[in-house]
Amino acid sequence: MKSNTSNFILRLQRQKEDALEFIVDSYLPLVKGITFKILSSLENEGIVEECINDIFLSIWNNSKSFQGDAMDFKKWICAIAKYKAIDYYRKASKRVEYSSNSLDMNAESSVEDELIIMEDKAELIKLINLLEPIDRKIFIMKYFYDLKTDEISAKLGLTISSIDNRIYRGKKKLYNKAANLKIGGSVL
Repeated sequence: MKSNTSNFILRLQRQKEDALEFIVDSYLPLVKGITFKILSSLENEGIVEECINDIFLSIWNNSKSFQGDAMDFKKWICAIAKYKAIDYYRKASKRVEYSSNSLDMNAESSVEDELIIMEDKAELIKLINLLEPIDRKIFIMKYFYDLKTDEISAKLGLTISSIDNRIYRGKKKLYNKAANLKIGGSVL
């Protein structure tokens, strides 16, 4: 008996090799796409191929724990691919040392990097909301809208030195509040 769309899950759980072949044939483009999206920034085809093989090995080894239909199976494979690729990315990132000259700030960032940036922004916004309204406006204009100090001064009717002093004091307050909340990082 050969695996097909109606019996491949059951056959995989019974450790039939033809089921694994069916899954590789059916889901390789999906797994490869997820893996490549996460690992492409490493620019190492070997790691991508190794990760894909590890994903299918993990599917094989954990198939008995899967419960559900073909749609659930597709979601399950996507989750395995995503988290395996993230694990590979973390391992490879620890091994590679980047010099500040080799970083391209315009390069496309990984999904993990984008999530970390979003979380950092959310924490920063919570801290900024603890500032007084005028200081909050200054910080938003300066660090979120990238306005220059003289532009902020003109919009708010304050002197440039007043803006600079408020930014300095605000950074100090944010640093102290972040330290008290144990958020970490350096605001200064």
